[in-house]
Amino acid sequence: MENQLEKRYGLVTAICTVIGIVVGSGVFFKAEKILTCTDGRTGLGILAWLIGGVIMVSCAYVFGVMASRHERCNGVVDYVEEMCGEKYGYFVGWFMAAIYYPCLTSVLAWITARYFSVLIGWDITGGQCMVLAGFFLILAYANNVLSPIIAGKVQVATTVIKFVPLVLMAVVGTIFGLKTGMTVENFSYVAQDASPAGSALLTAVCATSFAYEGWVCATSINSEIKDSKKNLPLALFWGTLIIVFIYIVYYIGISGAVDNVTMMAGGEAAAKIAFTEVFSKIGGTGVFVLIVFSCYGVLNGLTMANVRGFYALAMRGKGYNPKMFSQVDPVTNMPTSGGVIALLVAGWWLVYFYGANLTAPWFGPFCFDTSEIPIITLYAMYIPMFLMMMKREVKYRKEGGSAGNIVVLILAIAGSIFMVIAAAVAHKMACIYYLIIFAVIMLIGWAKRESIPMGELEAHKE
Repeated sequence: MENQLEKRYGLVTAICTVIGIVVGSGVFFKAEKILTCTDGRTGLGILAWLIGGVIMVSCAYVFGVMASRHERCNGVVDYVEEMCGEKYGYFVGWFMAAIYYPCLTSVLAWITARYFSVLIGWDITGGQCMVLAGFFLILAYANNVLSPIIAGKVQVATTVIKFVPLVLMAVVGTIFGLKTGMTVENFSYVAQDASPAGSALLTAVCATSFAYEGWVCATSINSEIKDSKKNLPLALFWGTLIIVFIYIVYYIGISGAVDNVTMMAGGEAAAKIAFTEVFSKIGGTGVFVLIVFSCYGVLNGLTMANVRGFYALAMRGKGYNPKMFSQVDPVTNMPTSGGVIALLVAGWWLVYFYGANLTAPWFGPFCFDTSEIPIITLYAMYIPMFLMMMKREVKYRKEGGSAGNIVVLILAIAGSIFMVIAAAVAHKMACIYYLIIFAVIMLIGWAKRESIPMGELEAHKE
């Protein structure tokens, strides 16, 4: 079997992957939470979206700079190794393969099922919804492992589809709200006994982490992007910038659809209520169907990265059974074995998500929100890498390099620290119990950190 992935994706697919992985679920899923945790203060919610967006764009820009200088197999792991060494690179790679990717993928499978259930009228925590979540999870993995070209086309198609409800609500919702006065009313709304603005803002920014996350997954296909040193940085920068603009105008548009009290009380059906109010029952339902497709698009994009998680470690001769998980199928040119283990791990995290967040706790105090805390962990892991890159950029600056990179690096470091503080404020004790689970999983991975000789690995492939 071969062990090299072919270059199959162009700039358009790369941009669609960045936008497609991020946009489509969090903006619907977290908009209601942001409105609730800010007690209906629309302006404060927009500020949270803006802060989260600035942090995302600055971090994406830094990765874009690194992508323009380094091209290997798996973006994040390669960049970390380049900046902080192989041991820290393995540490981050194991975290992404065992926690980050599968946690987000499992949550997205549930979110896709969640909005499908809202459309049908089923309970979002009931048996029907969870069976659908399992089906969507398996479908996404089967699609990516068995037919990566189709998976790429699905990514492009769903990216286009998901823009329809967002643009419609941004434009029509804003006009509707200005005409009826709903936008002005919601911007001036002040709830009684509102929580302090500072803590509310931190909680809201923490919520935006999920809505904005996923762009980094696009770096996992950098070795499969044509002219990746040029196209991946462009995709990361323009993709994330477009995302920030889309989210803010959508949030303004939806504030013109329904009053804040109704939106906060609507829960999982809040988005459907808003679209129905603006576009009528039939039109709103039709647009909501597109939301379900857009959520699946995000799931598909995350799965593209997840099936490559254990492969990225195994092709270095590290992790569990690298001889097996480094294999690339000669027919599909995909790491099939790595995809299978990735599906199993994601399936476990789907079970955990249900037991920790959707029903009476199965795990006692060891329950945490898998849609937010792993993302904040990754931001914390960026900090050593950014610091080492800062050291190199100072040297480049002395040799005539750009000072702008240093400014953005400072912003990215400050933003990452801000995210960690926001998570501590928002999740409190859950962060402590999460760190215990995190430590156990990382120790399991650390036990297999020693690599087998690359010569032996190559000989096995032949």
